Amino acid sequence: MRRSNGPKKIKHHETQVLVFIEKDEDGFYVVECPIFEGCYSQGRTVDEALRNIREVIDLITEEKKNREILETYRPRELSLHTITLST
Repeated sequence: MRRSNGPKKIKHHETQVLVFIEKDEDGFYVVECPIFEGCYSQGRTVDEALRNIREVIDLITEEKKNREILETYRPRELSLHTITLST
């Protein structure tokens, strides 16, 4: 007689995605996930902004096109630079 080990566990694939956070002139943290078109959110703190962008990404990856983008996203190297512009 076999014992049940409980419900089957579903494997979740974890993917790290790039987000940019910038503090705006009103003191809010604006966060963008550039791999998805128009994927922005904000928060009063960095933690709140990150929680909010996770919710946005969860919502937009309900669409097949965005789910495919996420499933195939495999960055080899990321680099962030700032430059100074003369105005």
